[in-house]
Amino acid sequence: MTENITAQDVPIADTNRRLSVIVFSLFFSWLLAFPFEGRILYALADYYNSPAHSFVFGTMTAHFAGLFVCGFFVRNMRAAKRLILFSIACCVAASVVFFRPPSFLWTAALLLSAFLAGCCVAAWGFYFKGCAPKDGRIKTIADGLIFSNLLMILLNMAAIHISPRIGLGFSMLALTAAFLFALRLPKEEAPAAPPPSEQGEVISKAGPLAFLCLFIVVITINSGLMYQVQVPAFAHLERLTSWYWAAPYIAALFIMRSLPRKTNRAYILYVAIAMIGFSFIAFLLLGRSWADYLVVNTLMLGACGVYDLFWWSVLGEMLELDKNPAKIMGAGLSANVLGVLLGGLIGNAISGQSHNPTLLALGVVCVTLTLLPPLHTRLTTLLKNHVYLTAITEMPAKEQTRLICEFNIAEKLTKREGEIAALLIKGKTYRMIAGELHVSENTIKTHVKNIYSKAGVQSRTELMNLLLDIHIPFTESENP
Repeated sequence: MTENITAQDVPIADTNRRLSVIVFSLFFSWLLAFPFEGRILYALADYYNSPAHSFVFGTMTAHFAGLFVCGFFVRNMRAAKRLILFSIACCVAASVVFFRPPSFLWTAALLLSAFLAGCCVAAWGFYFKGCAPKDGRIKTIADGLIFSNLLMILLNMAAIHISPRIGLGFSMLALTAAFLFALRLPKEEAPAAPPPSEQGEVISKAGPLAFLCLFIVVITINSGLMYQVQVPAFAHLERLTSWYWAAPYIAALFIMRSLPRKTNRAYILYVAIAMIGFSFIAFLLLGRSWADYLVVNTLMLGACGVYDLFWWSVLGEMLELDKNPAKIMGAGLSANVLGVLLGGLIGNAISGQSHNPTLLALGVVCVTLTLLPPLHTRLTTLLKNHVYLTAITEMPAKEQTRLICEFNIAEKLTKREGEIAALLIKGKTYRMIAGELHVSENTIKTHVKNIYSKAGVQSRTELMNLLLDIHIPFTESENP
């Protein structure tokens, strides 16, 4: 009986996951192509000889507000679905205004649609959590970002090479399709498991989430600088930029999505930081030809793809730690918008000075390098199996045993404590360890407390992180 129910539930769950990706992709493509620094908005402004910059920062501020406040009034999937449908319908209606020449209605429509778009994306967090399995969220968000950017490219090309109004019309069709697919989204959440926690350990998401948001703000300042400094410098290459702009971003997402789980993605994050720095150095040293654009844009947007998938997927796993995923999504994505907004404001202020944007970007890269190790430490205390963070648990048993031997020497654990530490990093619970070693569960808790005390850690994941740090120099010393 149970097997039949499970077999029936699998296709339903997969259908819901696909529906959630389709709705996200269609809606997000409109968001990227139109109100969020979109090419359609710029093309319409140029068509009517109106400055687009007068709309952009107010629109992004409204989008930030929508992301931030959504979680305070949307508390369940039923309310999330109603808000998503209402927001999409309003965005379709607001888009109609842009078939007419600029007026105060443009500003009102942009502010309203940007605010509701923020609410809609944050509310989608309920479906990101409820329709995607925890171990499949990195692929779910990668699919959503890839498809939305592909659609955005098509919308951009229609607006630039055919007509801004044609591009606007196609974007409204994307919104309408998003509305129709959203009607089929489930209204009720599946029964949720309690937030994961270790026996005897208290896990708080507030500190790691706040640090992650700080990191997102800092890393995306460079995106804002790119919008205001790099993009305008290559505006004369419109035929190339209309389609290639997001191509490296999509390629990076696809590569990161397809990597084997055992791949150590932490090193790739450092490579991506270097790519951002080299992008601005290349922008300073090279010219403004199509070849120079390919170099600058490939480095910058490839790095953006790596980092966007990183923090989006971390947010995806953090959704398990709160009953209201809209709050988690809203916090992380509003940090992203804030970083872009700050970078845009700074870039707009110094865009006429050739060296300052590059020096500022390199400064941001240095700050990012400083923030990444403590961010990794804080996240590993919270998320045990995230592909960007997990390293020890993916090692063969012999490697894990070797780490424990090294750790025994370094920290002078007793033989019994070493055995327990080895079982801890293999994911065994206190009860399983007690059964395997034929002792009481209270005895195991006492030993674990001593292990944590000697290691200077407070949780199993901090212990894993410490063992990994010990392993790296040991390996280098063996292989000069």
